Amino acid sequence: MLAVILTNTLQTMNIFKKIDQTDEELIQQILDGKKSALTTLIEKHQPFIYNLAWKLTGNISDAEDLTQETLIKIISNLSTFKQESSFTTWAYRIAKNHFLNSQKKTSNLFASNFEDLGNMLDAAPSIDISKEEQAQKREEIREVRLQCLSGMLLCLTKEQRMIYIIGEIFGADHTIGSEIMETSKDNYRMKLSKARKDLYNFMQNKCGLVNKDNPCRCHKKVTFATENGMVDAKNLLFNRKEYSTFKEQLQPDADFLVDDSELKIAELHQDHSFKTTFEKKNFLVKILEDANWQSRLNLN
Repeated sequence: MLAVILTNTLQTMNIFKKIDQTDEELIQQILDGKKSALTTLIEKHQPFIYNLAWKLTGNISDAEDLTQETLIKIISNLSTFKQESSFTTWAYRIAKNHFLNSQKKTSNLFASNFEDLGNMLDAAPSIDISKEEQAQKREEIREVRLQCLSGMLLCLTKEQRMIYIIGEIFGADHTIGSEIMETSKDNYRMKLSKARKDLYNFMQNKCGLVNKDNPCRCHKKVTFATENGMVDAKNLLFNRKEYSTFKEQLQPDADFLVDDSELKIAELHQDHSFKTTFEKKNFLVKILEDANWQSRLNLN
């Protein structure tokens, strides 16, 4: 089975071109008491951890909480980092453990399993709109598509979601993926294959974007979605101008083989929203300014 690889490994991911220092250099500066290096390290990895949390939970507020909690764990355990693996792998392992152990309930507007999601999509009336109306409602239609894709992902188990996001959306190879998930390569490949298969089976049987024989079309659902408050044209959740996509951030020049249904499914999910901009004073800076944290991290 072919797989879409967006990057060689997670070790090479760095969307912030202005950050040219390695993680190891930044960590050494942090241990030497340089506060700005800690801020730089956080800003470098926060987007990927946040977007991983967002895809995992489907909820912005929960994603922010999980990101903050994860980054605090990473910061407070920096002194234990022995450089036996890359910092990225080590940090994502902490994120993985925190996310999987989190008691936060998944926020799914649709359903908690594929059967219920399929029934809900079937029950939502399909309303034809003209080509002109499709052009006018282009943003809302994309919002419907992104919400539906997010809903599909949330029908996977937590572990399946984590593995699928890391392996298929982030494009980590099996070596890095298995190290993050702390399992064997064979077990990682097996679980990734199962997650792919579950999404494939659902989308092949329901999604018109994957199989043209399926009646479900995003533009036919947009009227129902807007009239029932599932999509707010004035406050889109996923389709915002300031957002990029996973595909754009991880490998702008990727050539996708979309003839294969599984690759088409992967591409659709890689086209999901990726938040790249955060408040200049992010939610951890205040923590770093706290005297107690400064003392613990030797930043006085």
